[in-house]
Amino acid sequence: MSSCDCHIEVRDASQKKILLVLLTVNASMFIAEFIVGLIAQSTGVLADSLDMLADALVYSVSLYAVGRCSSIKIRAAFLSGGFQILIALGILTDIVRRAISGSDPSSLLMFVISCVALVANVYCLRLITKEKQGEVHMRASYIFSKNDVLANIGVILASILIYFTGSRWPDLIIGMIITILILRGGIQILKDTNKQNQLERD
Repeated sequence: MSSCDCHIEVRDASQKKILLVLLTVNASMFIAEFIVGLIAQSTGVLADSLDMLADALVYSVSLYAVGRCSSIKIRAAFLSGGFQILIALGILTDIVRRAISGSDPSSLLMFVISCVALVANVYCLRLITKEKQGEVHMRASYIFSKNDVLANIGVILASILIYFTGSRWPDLIIGMIITILILRGGIQILKDTNKQNQLERD
């Protein structure tokens, strides 16, 4: 076996290890945040939980792509972007529903679960940062992790505003911001995969 082949195997093993950790953390946090989001009546927390679900699905697809040909990696990244966009549309629907029907978000529950999620996502971001200039499916994973950290910070700020103002609107606003982040991330990944696909054809 050539030294080049060994390098590829090591790189693939490293990618698999990172993606497995990301998948485990995001799947666990999705369950925790979804339950707390329902109890807390928080659009922001529910939006972040569904973002975690989308990320877990994406990491599963990326994990499948590791070690496979570039065309499969491009398709995996494309599916990842599509997942993100679908999740964003689902969250947007819930925000509109809550804006119309009303909600009473719990600032304490929002703050606690978002702090836990922030710690988890900062850890994930540190793991994936070295892959941000890597292959297309790994770049997609980096974008998701970065957006997760921003979303967590936003929910924490929203919970503080709710506590001091008594208004539910910070929760709806941060839910909308998270939706925009997810949507932008999905679109960015689709553009990246299209560019990579063009390079492969050329």
